[in-house]
Amino acid sequence: MVATPDTTVASPHKFTAHQRKVVFAAAIGNVVEWVDWGLYAVFVKIISQEFFPAGDSVASLLTTLGFFAIGFIMRPVGAAILGSYADKFGRKKGLILSIALMSGSALVMALTPSYAVIGVWATAILLVCRLVQGFSAGGEFGASSALLVESAGKGRRAFAGSWQQVSVAGGTLIASFMGTVFTWFLSPEALLSWGWRAAFLVGAALGLIGIWLRVSVNETESFVSHKPAVTTKVHPLKAMIFHHPKAALRVAGITIAGTLTYYIWLNYLPTYANITTGIPLKEAFLSQTISIAVFMVLLPFAGMLSDRIGRKKTLGAFAVCFILFSYPLLAMLSNNFWSLLFVQLAGIVFLLGYSCNCAAIMAEQFPPEVRATGIALPYALAVAIFGGTAPYVTTWMHFNGFINYIWLYVALAALISLVVYMRMPETNNADFE
Repeated sequence: MVATPDTTVASPHKFTAHQRKVVFAAAIGNVVEWVDWGLYAVFVKIISQEFFPAGDSVASLLTTLGFFAIGFIMRPVGAAILGSYADKFGRKKGLILSIALMSGSALVMALTPSYAVIGVWATAILLVCRLVQGFSAGGEFGASSALLVESAGKGRRAFAGSWQQVSVAGGTLIASFMGTVFTWFLSPEALLSWGWRAAFLVGAALGLIGIWLRVSVNETESFVSHKPAVTTKVHPLKAMIFHHPKAALRVAGITIAGTLTYYIWLNYLPTYANITTGIPLKEAFLSQTISIAVFMVLLPFAGMLSDRIGRKKTLGAFAVCFILFSYPLLAMLSNNFWSLLFVQLAGIVFLLGYSCNCAAIMAEQFPPEVRATGIALPYALAVAIFGGTAPYVTTWMHFNGFINYIWLYVALAALISLVVYMRMPETNNADFE
């Protein structure tokens, strides 16, 4: 690990004008990226009717969720390729490429005719788009985290890194808001025929704003100062595997519980609640929108708390809470808006302990020449295995009589990550290149 323990107390300081510009540009660009990614989860039930043959709604929904999971298969590939690209040629270039791929795929999905019109070709195009979006998302996290954390000073890294997650939640919030508005104000027929496509077109158009913002961002001093060494050393992916294997495994372990709970509580819970309790989708989306807004507001404050008390304490609190409260929270779900809102709010408060830390603590494991790759690839692998499959697994468990064991699925993931949190060194006040 690059960072070495430092017993001095971090002295928080205000961001410079340049640091504020980097955080703003990186965060807004990231928002756009995750709007396009989140729209699929928001409209998953409608997409299952558009891109698959009619007849078996359960099979179509499960297949659509399978495509959601398949998108995650490409995330490690994108992490390896786009992460290495960002380590060799710059965070800025990597981020511009990732957003172009994501938004372009959203545009193609919006314009693709339904299964009723072009048959299996609609399903094939949807699959390709999800693979491209997974590739893009795989490289996004590493490059954007490296950019934000490298732009912050000591004692502010978790605060700066928290904006990566604020922007991810912001993209999810906008996608959820679109779902709320469209389901409240459009008839089911209009929503199915053109409403969901309009949402994807908006997401694609926002990509142009994201690209413009990312073009305006300067490279970090950390990358620029290490660039001569990067061009002469071993390939970033090979360097991560052979020179930093322990740090890479640590990043994967840090991610397991975080990604599972994130995709259940912030992405899939409205659809899950609709399937299991019958609560109307419009009420479920409204609950999700409120919860994500609260999550975004609290995240920077949680980041400041992590910078003050340390990574291990905040991560440990997150894991312990999900171990203890997964069962009572999921058992409380009913066909009632306030019940769902309480469950979502409780989960997102617990989730703060992970999300405020993940960008900073992962960046703190690696030197600049492998940082984007080191963050992106282990994270993407863990997300693909535990996050991307979460909606499919929970829905499958429901339809196969294992609904009462979903809490155990969440709690076991939290327990695995808790062991990692307790064994890893504290990097809050460590030196950082």
